[in-house]
Amino acid sequence: MTARPRTLVLAVSLMAALTAARAAAQPVPESERIPVDVRRTTLVVRDIDRSLVFWRDALGLKVVYDRMLFEPPNQTRLVLLRANDEFIGLIGLMERQATKATAPPVAYERASYGNVIFVINAKDQEQRLEKVRKVPGVKLQGEPQRIEYPSPDGKGTIPVMVTYLWDPDGYFVELNKLLGTPAGKLP
Repeated sequence: MTARPRTLVLAVSLMAALTAARAAAQPVPESERIPVDVRRTTLVVRDIDRSLVFWRDALGLKVVYDRMLFEPPNQTRLVLLRANDEFIGLIGLMERQATKATAPPVAYERASYGNVIFVINAKDQEQRLEKVRKVPGVKLQGEPQRIEYPSPDGKGTIPVMVTYLWDPDGYFVELNKLLGTPAGKLP
């Protein structure tokens, strides 16, 4: 390989590494912070142990809290999971013991008013999908597809490999692999 192609390969590799580094979870700089944090989103689930197979085992989130709350008949189990931040963006799983038997059937429906869409970025999307496919009650809409979202400045795109799926309780999840700079970040 001549010096010019080798230099080009090194430059492209460095740019890819820098883009990947910027796509990781990072706090907002102090100068841009507001007095509000989104602490967590808590999902009411039918069976926490089944949900943990998806959120913890397949997606790889880490359990940071697992406790039984309240006294019977209001006994409730709460599990908190995190990705790469100890405070912001936790996922809570809440199972109300008294209403477990009367939970409505799971509905795998397109997200609509009042529903939640979880966007999970996974650098190892392919390996996560292998695990997700084995979780009982999970429904995949299809295989990963490349989508290009408009960039914040309108001058380019944000390429993403997207997989749409539903967790065992019917919560809609986009399991994404960023291929470029995410929205909200400067190039």
